[in-house]
Amino acid sequence: MSLPLQAIAPDVCVAPQLDPSAMAEAAAAGFKSVINNRPDFEGGPDQPTSAQIEAAARAAGLQYVHLPVPSMGQTPEQIAQAAEVLASLPRPVLMFCRSGARSARLYQAATTAN
Repeated sequence: MSLPLQAIAPDVCVAPQLDPSAMAEAAAAGFKSVINNRPDFEGGPDQPTSAQIEAAARAAGLQYVHLPVPSMGQTPEQIAQAAEVLASLPRPVLMFCRSGARSARLYQAATTAN
């Protein structure tokens, strides 16, 4: 498996839904942190939970943050929280959601809000 990444900044990439097995690959690719922007069970019962992904991320040596944002858009509070998280996490950062678009929009909003 190779990660389906899209670079949106020199040290930030987005991806569609990742599963726990992708965390070791993300670490091997040089990522230091992962941000999961997908609410648990948004895609149904087969979607891996944040807890499952977090366990795999931490086992791979990655920092992990679950910042769920609904597909219909982010709130000003979520944008502010994303800005704080992005400022504090070690880079490079991998953000993901269902398709990657929501994470890219959140990153854009968080980095232009400051």
